[in-house]
Amino acid sequence: MKFYTAPHTCALASRIALEEAGATYETVRVNFGANEQRGSAYLAVNPKGRVPSLVTARGVLTETPAMLLYIAQIFPAAKLAPLDDAWALAQVQAFNSYLCSTVHVAHAHRMRGYRWADDPAAIEAMKKKVPQSVGECFDLIEREMFEGPFVFGDAYTISDPYLFTIAQWWELDGLEASRFPKLAAHRERMRERPAVKRALAMEAGEG
Repeated sequence: MKFYTAPHTCALASRIALEEAGATYETVRVNFGANEQRGSAYLAVNPKGRVPSLVTARGVLTETPAMLLYIAQIFPAAKLAPLDDAWALAQVQAFNSYLCSTVHVAHAHRMRGYRWADDPAAIEAMKKKVPQSVGECFDLIEREMFEGPFVFGDAYTISDPYLFTIAQWWELDGLEASRFPKLAAHRERMRERPAVKRALAMEAGEG
């Protein structure tokens, strides 16, 4: 497999899952500073012009929830998802879908407001809203969705690296970790996992 990634993006979640699974894969860094994500070479891989992308024997996968589930399914021995329990697996997918469709989108309003508006005043208003909108998302997760010590209790799943990845952005979004004590403890717990340490070291080495 070939994994296309960029530092400080949601691609970290899938990289952690690959490391947890013990997967063999090649990493290709997409240089956002040079706008490589919009270059013809990368658009031939992923026409969306975003990361991550995972090239498999059957084609290219995009979108973090899909990639995380795929990794869990092709490496069942890693036990990254409750593959034999339809209800529990749906709960994992619901959580990951919320991170993807709501939390990450709210975060993106801080630096990518141009996706939704052209008026500079509107873009600035979106930036100012981020601490509130992202904060409310994590308030809900802390209060209603997180079981602890991992997202779904004692079982580590593909939801954990995804939550960890987005929680890495709290401070940039103007949020204090102390506001979310259970999630902050999860973030620190995740940082101690060997697979997470490897993934973070690889990302740091890529600039």
